Amino acid sequence: MEAAVIYESMYGNTHAIAQAIAQGMEPAAVPEVLSVEEAGHKDLRNIDLLVVGGPTHVHGLSRKAMREAALQDAAEHPGKGPVPDPSAPGPGLREWFDALEKGSGKAAAFDTRAEGPELLTGRASKTIARKLSQHGFELLAEPASFLVSKDNRLLPGEQERAIEWGRELAAALSPLPH
Repeated sequence: MEAAVIYESMYGNTHAIAQAIAQGMEPAAVPEVLSVEEAGHKDLRNIDLLVVGGPTHVHGLSRKAMREAALQDAAEHPGKGPVPDPSAPGPGLREWFDALEKGSGKAAAFDTRAEGPELLTGRASKTIARKLSQHGFELLAEPASFLVSKDNRLLPGEQERAIEWGRELAAALSPLPH
């Protein structure tokens, strides 16, 4: 089974969760972890499972202006905050979905978001799931959120939870043994 875990990440948290999900899918799947930019250059039509995630910004998906402002702030104040992920200057999920062709197959959505009630923090994973469905993918699981602290670091145990979620996704897609 082939799988792709596609992520948008500003400070590396979503990237780390994407890698943990892929780790959990092995050996049942052969997952490839791709930034949004890398995914834009890849033919995804033969993928058995497409897992897509991004950070929650202002209750939903990030916008180009927000990503640019975060990068500018990090450049103007080096060492005073989180370091941008190497993929951060690239396109975001909004742009990727705009260019994504209709597909088929199974998919799942995740996000990273601040710790707190969903009503206050929002959940990008709900928008990601909706967009995956609109593009013809069948959701294999409820959207998942992985939490970060106020200082923008993954909470303890979140990577382990992502590994387990990856295992659950792979098991849900794999045929049952006879």
